[in-house]
Amino acid sequence: MKQIILQSLTLSNFKGLRDFALETYGGSVSIFGDNATGKTTLFDAFVWLLFDKDSNNRKGFEIKELDEAGLVVQHGLDHTVEAVLVVDGRRRTFKKVYAEKWTKKRGSAMAEFTGHNTSYFVDDVPKKLNEYKAEVDGLISEDIFKLLTNPSYFNEQLKTDARRKVLLDVCGNLTDAEVIASNKELTPLADILGDRSIADHKKVVEAQRREINKELEKIPVRIDEARRTMPDVSDLDVELLEEDIETLRSRVDTKTAELQRIQSGGELSAKEICLREINAAMTDIKHRIQADSVQAVNDQRERLLQVRGEASDLQARITAGQREVEQYKRQIARAESQVTRLREEWDAANGLEFPSHEHQHDTNCPTCGQALPGDQVQAARDKALADFNLDKSQRLERISADGKAAAAETRTLKNSMFKVEEGLTEFEQKLAEKQAEVSAAEAKLTDLQAAVAAPAESLEYQAKQQEAADVQAEINKLRSSSADAVTAVQSEIRVLRAQIADSEADKAKIDQAKATEQRIDELKAQERKLAAEYERLEHELFLTEEFTRSKVSLLESKINSKFKYARFRLFKPQLNGGLEDVCDTLYNGVPYEGGLNNAARINVGLDIINTLSGHYGFSAPIFVDNAEAVTQLIDTNAQVIRLVVSEADKKLRLERDSDADLIPVDVEVIA
Repeated sequence: MKQIILQSLTLSNFKGLRDFALETYGGSVSIFGDNATGKTTLFDAFVWLLFDKDSNNRKGFEIKELDEAGLVVQHGLDHTVEAVLVVDGRRRTFKKVYAEKWTKKRGSAMAEFTGHNTSYFVDDVPKKLNEYKAEVDGLISEDIFKLLTNPSYFNEQLKTDARRKVLLDVCGNLTDAEVIASNKELTPLADILGDRSIADHKKVVEAQRREINKELEKIPVRIDEARRTMPDVSDLDVELLEEDIETLRSRVDTKTAELQRIQSGGELSAKEICLREINAAMTDIKHRIQADSVQAVNDQRERLLQVRGEASDLQARITAGQREVEQYKRQIARAESQVTRLREEWDAANGLEFPSHEHQHDTNCPTCGQALPGDQVQAARDKALADFNLDKSQRLERISADGKAAAAETRTLKNSMFKVEEGLTEFEQKLAEKQAEVSAAEAKLTDLQAAVAAPAESLEYQAKQQEAADVQAEINKLRSSSADAVTAVQSEIRVLRAQIADSEADKAKIDQAKATEQRIDELKAQERKLAAEYERLEHELFLTEEFTRSKVSLLESKINSKFKYARFRLFKPQLNGGLEDVCDTLYNGVPYEGGLNNAARINVGLDIINTLSGHYGFSAPIFVDNAEAVTQLIDTNAQVIRLVVSEADKKLRLERDSDADLIPVDVEVIA
């Protein structure tokens, strides 16, 4: 078994302890002190040294000494913890220094507090943070360390799921096959589960039960809705209704044939044929009389459309040209404005003179401040004048080139605009000519339309008109005589069709009632099927719960057999018959968090550490806080550091278990 022993623990300016050295000489010790004298601080320092947390697993806790207002009492101190460990017989030293960082900014006489630095040392060798963590992890993982050094960590700081996981890691879980084999009632589960686990199958069963239960709740509602919408057909007979419908349809056919005979009498039909022939002859006469005139009108209309289209094209080209001219005018205005601006810029640049007064004070060296020789001063002024003249000349040339280019662009734009304006004049002349053609074509079309002959002026056409009027009068006379008979027959047909509609509506009610009864039967069959499926799922759920109960018994027995004093309850019965996953620690039947005294809590914690130490093959120093509550700690193979409240000890006092006499240790304690 790998073993870590705390040889010594040295604190400097850590949570109120100025300087303190805990020397154990590799054995178990007891630390006595009144409240607030620094007992728990020793454990905090040891955990902080290795894992940057306190004994309550808190990160970022206050390390410095604070006054009653919560302010740091003294700045500029180094806060140091150093531990000498013996790891499997090898001496190892771990040291951590937490120091303030003060920075003096440029231009400031005083340094300012800008944060903290933490330094790390292993066996007196400086280390980076990652290297330090690697060294600590090489000794023992943080989670295992806390489990093996703090009797209350397992029960008070680990959550339920984490405690269960530790126990199952230590004692081993049970396979589903092992649980099923332990109880004959569970034999069917092997085939039911297939490839699923108990937990997954239970989820599937519960989900299916919920869905089936929802459907079972809906079916009575659906049956009730179907019955409420089913029509009353107790006084209807489908066979009688079908006979009535057939008889009524036959009578409608008879009356329809009678109506057709009345409406298509022989003489009336002959008169109507004669009228159609007369109208056709009138149309032929009209076409013959107007044929030439109408053709001339159509030809002239086409000519007018053509001329109008040509005029429209000319107008569109004129509009486009006018827009192009306006665009040229805007471009010319911009170019002329640029010419004017460049001319003014040239005049301004040409008027610039060399600023000799700016170079009258450059007679001293800019570096040392001494007077420069006269020839160097003159050479500097000559060079400045030459640079000025060259810059002025280049600037005038550039402005002149830009002005010439702008003037050339203006001339080009004006020439282009002139050509477009010449084209517009030509198009406007052509448009005036084309509009004159349009007016002439319109006048000619009006004359041709007026010259079209009216058919009514033809004697032949007039004769046919009179003949048609006579035949129409005869037709009207024949129709009026049969109108009453047609009305009577149509009324009878409407009555018969209304009776057919009523009978078909009654027949539809019977069909609807049959469909509803069939739907109700289907719903009842579905209800029986779902109820049977629900019972099957209930049985499977019972088997899964029985499996859980069997597993609980086996698992708790297996786990509890690993511990001498501690007992564990992993499941708690619920009112609905199910089991809730828990991880309660018991001692003599009393829950750890439900009435167990401090002494029992500490010894139960030590019992858990003993078992975990054996499982992990590791032992580390155990810090027992509030150890005054225990008259006798249970045996353990690990080094034990008891932290005992002693009102008489206003300073920490150390007692090694192997010594009969007390070994006083002077410790400066900050109250």
